[in-house]
Amino acid sequence: MRSPQTPPHPVHVIGASGRSGRAVCQALALRGTPVVPVIRNPARATGLPTPRIADLSGPTGPLRAALADATRIICTAHARHIPALLATAPATARLVCLGSTRKFTRWPDAHGKDVLLGEQALLASGHSGVILHPTMIYGAQGENTVQRLAAVLRLLPFTPLPGGGRALVQPIWQGDVTACILAALNKAWDGPHSLVIAGADAVPYRQFAAMVGAAAGLAPRPTIPVPAGLLMALTKLSACVPGLPRIGPDEIRRLLENKNFDITPMQTTLGVRPIGLAEGLHHTFFALGPKTPQA
Repeated sequence: MRSPQTPPHPVHVIGASGRSGRAVCQALALRGTPVVPVIRNPARATGLPTPRIADLSGPTGPLRAALADATRIICTAHARHIPALLATAPATARLVCLGSTRKFTRWPDAHGKDVLLGEQALLASGHSGVILHPTMIYGAQGENTVQRLAAVLRLLPFTPLPGGGRALVQPIWQGDVTACILAALNKAWDGPHSLVIAGADAVPYRQFAAMVGAAAGLAPRPTIPVPAGLLMALTKLSACVPGLPRIGPDEIRRLLENKNFDITPMQTTLGVRPIGLAEGLHHTFFALGPKTPQA
């Protein structure tokens, strides 16, 4: 007589109501793994199992109570909250946190600096786990990365880019981010680690924009080199033009730096081979139905 299998321990997912958090919860559910969502706003619990409510920037008591029985924790909230997680998580719990390759930028901002601080806290803690640093994530439900770019392209007969869009970008599809998180969750980490995760293709931004436009069903348009300073000044008008997504000067500046990474460590450590950019964009826009080229 076969003995019944022991049900898997639940996975506590902090930030479960966010884009990556929801994607992880759905993937775990498909695998039959119980999920304990930990969220700040109960109004955003729609579609999730019964959540536990805790504000990572508030008193530690609710978060400590929410994680009291945790053995495996995924934190998709901003890396600035890692110190609070470390202060409240059981010492034996395995941690998988999300950071960002923004930490490598030549123009550090609050986001990048907080990622670095979160990473430093984890690496100094001795806690077993990993912080994964994804490049630009696209393809999540409700994401505004490629969708925002497509919205800009729909309004313009050309693509204005600083430096002509020669800097490299290496976006990663949300499905691959989720696969990396789950692979990291199942790995027996010895102490804390840090790992970059990125897509399969590093392409110049002008090519990325052209591929997004094609996937969105837009007719090809030329790339026009525009000085970064001029584009940064024009971003102030983005809030005044109906239908044009708001764009910040810092986003224009980051278009001038290469954001390409070696994915060999990711593949070797996690066993995840990311899909190509063209395939990822097809998945991203497929739900919108067949496209006919637009001017």
